Amino acid sequence: MNKRIVLLMTAILMAVLMIIPVSVAEDDTPSDSAGYYYVYTENGKGLNVRATPGGEIVGSLKYGTRIYCYYRDGGNGWALIDYTYNMPGFGKGTYACFISSRYLRKSKPPANPGSESSSSSSSGSSDTAAEINREFRSAKKVDPFTVTVRPSRASGWVNLRWAPSKSTEVMATYKQNEKLLVIQETNNWYQVEDQDTGNVGFISKQFVVK
Repeated sequence: MNKRIVLLMTAILMAVLMIIPVSVAEDDTPSDSAGYYYVYTENGKGLNVRATPGGEIVGSLKYGTRIYCYYRDGGNGWALIDYTYNMPGFGKGTYACFISSRYLRKSKPPANPGSESSSSSSSGSSDTAAEINREFRSAKKVDPFTVTVRPSRASGWVNLRWAPSKSTEVMATYKQNEKLLVIQETNNWYQVEDQDTGNVGFISKQFVVK
């Protein structure tokens, strides 16, 4: 074969290898934040899978899907996953893709997204801004101690919220007997830390025991 043709084919092959997203091997050394997570969108819709962080959408993951992340930078950053789809020009395969870290949780989400279980249902009236402010004003630091989640039903769950009010966003949910570290308390809420995920939020005193 002509030497010039061989060199040209080699150059083309190298260019293709640089373009194709390389799947992360399962035996690669994972980052500190690697592990299995659940997709947890507030509205229960799918989570977009992107070819690059913030880039083209190539698919989606259903609410509640359990997925392995090779890297997760937390907060509103991105997580690296393997995802199988049909890439134009290269065909169906498993490629390295990205999903938003914001919608990943360590604990399995409830079956009905956005709903409250009977273990954490509201009396029907939302907390007003003044009531939330009163809770914040009553906050006091404590010597950290561990509490155990106790829903009103064994099969229920309790919500972790970003502020001490049932009208604020749910950050995560916890089942019976899960442990949380209390770092502060208000009149009716504990501010807690999930030492497995690093989540910090508020949980109603009504549904935990020391």
